[in-house]
Amino acid sequence: MKPLDRADVALLRAVQINNRLSSEELAEIAHLSPTACQRRLKRLRAEGVIESDVAIVSPKAVGRPIIMVVSVSLERERADIIDKFKRAIRKSPEVMTGYYVTGDADFVLVITARDMETYEAFTRRFFYENPDIKNFKTLVVMDRVKAGLAIPIEEPDIE
Repeated sequence: MKPLDRADVALLRAVQINNRLSSEELAEIAHLSPTACQRRLKRLRAEGVIESDVAIVSPKAVGRPIIMVVSVSLERERADIIDKFKRAIRKSPEVMTGYYVTGDADFVLVITARDMETYEAFTRRFFYENPDIKNFKTLVVMDRVKAGLAIPIEEPDIE
């Protein structure tokens, strides 16, 4: 992978905030031609620097206003059990985000639901019916203060 230069950093910062900017707007930001910007974005996608282009949807607007942050501990830490749980996370549309973590829990999940009854049904199906789960703890989100996937990107050192 080619090291990031200042133009790459400018493009990445811009598309993290708004991935619908026109080529002309990106060209102005990165001080390149629109065609050069498109080539760079294509390369950054091909190299996996840009993993995907997504929209942040309001949970309330689509009828899923309840958000929970859930820590999950497994009965045993075996590769097959961890891999099976990772697959379950990926398959579950209620799980917005899932992290395999160190510390007191094995996983931290961000889960959405229409209401608490829907969440209870989810916990029965996803947690209680899974014999590999030792326990889980739920934190109910009271206010979504910030939502996004933007990562701070440092300017490269140019010698």
